[in-house]
Amino acid sequence: MLTSLTRWIDSRKRERALRRHAIPDALWAQTLANLPFLTWLGDADRERLREMSSLFLAQKQFSTAHDLELTDEICVAVAAQAALPVLNLGLDLYRGWVGVVVYPGEFVIRKTVEDEDGVVHEVVQDASGEAWEGGPVLLSWEDVQMGTGDGAYNVVIHEFAHKIDMLAGEADGRPPLFKRLHSDLTPREWEDTFDNAYDRFCRRVDSISDRRWQQFADTSLIDPYAADHPSEFFAVCSEALFVTPQAFEAEYPELYRLLARYYRQDPAGVLPPAPSAA
Repeated sequence: MLTSLTRWIDSRKRERALRRHAIPDALWAQTLANLPFLTWLGDADRERLREMSSLFLAQKQFSTAHDLELTDEICVAVAAQAALPVLNLGLDLYRGWVGVVVYPGEFVIRKTVEDEDGVVHEVVQDASGEAWEGGPVLLSWEDVQMGTGDGAYNVVIHEFAHKIDMLAGEADGRPPLFKRLHSDLTPREWEDTFDNAYDRFCRRVDSISDRRWQQFADTSLIDPYAADHPSEFFAVCSEALFVTPQAFEAEYPELYRLLARYYRQDPAGVLPPAPSAA
């Protein structure tokens, strides 16, 4: 009886959130038009993405910085791209924090980092996005608008992949596996496939001479920045999975299959149907 009552209450909350944060038809159509990489989604999945975007808007608090006006266009664009990775996993993967802060363009962040000798340094750098463990996601609106699918770049998907990675603590490129969702994916399989792909990519980046570096950076599907840390490799590859899936599957087939099974989505349409999560 208590379980039925809880489900009824949750259902009423969901319905209320969908009504209060309903996305107008014209705005949703414009959002989809600005994100052409979403065309692989069928009608039913697009409708689920729209509902999940509304629920995301109900759960998170948006704010802006540096006099950027907070508009419905900004909120819905971020919500749609944030909801995409968890479309078949659930918004519960974004639990434990509420803030989304949008800047007009790149912003300055300050970090303390420890080098190989154990010396702690204060680092100041420009950023287009940042995800804080237990805290907000920071985004550059200029960079959000660049993630249209022309290349494997999407700052929203990147930062929210970090949020998923952080569910088990500090981001390390090993997002948590959930029994209900990932019964066909073992930690050992993740480590074997992901770690091998990361090591190969790092060796490839290390082998590039200074003279050829810019050419490599301009032509590589995966940004060389991904070699900085396994967490960055996971986030950058998550971008590629959703934004340029055919190219990603063609160049990194094993890694594509791993991430597609993790997210329970197959944008390139090359995998057999996923097992039921029921």
